[in-house]
Amino acid sequence: MKAAVLHGPRDLRVESVPNPTPGPGEVLVRVRAAGLCGTDYRIWSGDRQVRYPLIMGHEFIGEVAAAGEGVTHVGPGTRVAVEPNYSCGACPLCLEGNGNLCARRTAVGIDVPGGFAQLVPVPARCCWPAPPGLPDEELLLTEPLAVVVRAAARGEVKPGSTAAVLGVGTLGLLALQVLRARGARVLAIGRTDRRLDLARQLGAEAAHSLVAGPGRDAATAFSGQEGADVVIETAGTPEAVAEAIELVRPGGRVVLTGLPHEPSRVHFFWVVRRELTLIGSMIYRDEFPEAMRLLKEGAVRAEPLVTHRFPLDAIQNAFTAHRQPDSIKVAVIP
Repeated sequence: MKAAVLHGPRDLRVESVPNPTPGPGEVLVRVRAAGLCGTDYRIWSGDRQVRYPLIMGHEFIGEVAAAGEGVTHVGPGTRVAVEPNYSCGACPLCLEGNGNLCARRTAVGIDVPGGFAQLVPVPARCCWPAPPGLPDEELLLTEPLAVVVRAAARGEVKPGSTAAVLGVGTLGLLALQVLRARGARVLAIGRTDRRLDLARQLGAEAAHSLVAGPGRDAATAFSGQEGADVVIETAGTPEAVAEAIELVRPGGRVVLTGLPHEPSRVHFFWVVRRELTLIGSMIYRDEFPEAMRLLKEGAVRAEPLVTHRFPLDAIQNAFTAHRQPDSIKVAVIP
């Protein structure tokens, strides 16, 4: 089979490698599409350390090509979305139901071979059968959508509440739709106005660029109070953490989904004085079915977010496109 093998920073080669075989409890997935995200870019560029050689790609969908011993819930021909993070199942965190926090969690495409290939072996428990009729390009967004489905639930978003989404990348544009589906009024906030029109088209009642003025003023005007009831942060930068705290009302909730790689400056005086609740939301637990339901019912539109498509042989161009201003989600089609 063909696979894109990373041999070192920016040294990505499309090669012929042996076909993998599924072990007990595993299936072999024939990849139909794989998404490229910021984590993939950091691995490719060398900013995130991994063991080489590595086949990257953790956002992928496909069709079961073969099933290993003991697999019963999916079989050959089943179209699936792959949940690329799986826990050890035996540590105290796993046993108490916090598998997403497992210190021995395995990430497909980071710790083991991933979806920038024609075939990938994965545990069968990571495969979620796709709803009939859901197009591949929408199914492809299941993984990032599951991230923000969990974030909205962690924020306890209620119908009629006001919510601000900080960041209008893939996660932010999905999050605002999840919040709308939960009955919230949504304000989208970006660093620039580049994607604000799209945010409005996808359901944001209002949108604001930080270039135009402080986000706090926009959140106050939008909510009619001292900020939004809930803020979902999706940008993943130190500055975004501080900004998110500025957007929320006293007594409100801030849900952090990004993973800043540098320290954040937070004035905890205001966290205490305004009695804010700061919540981390780490990937997902069992949100894949809800994500696929939202896609199937049309409550979340994913197709406008897939802006670029490349065959596996042109995957270097996919990484270049990822950093282009007009790029939202880049798809690689093996």
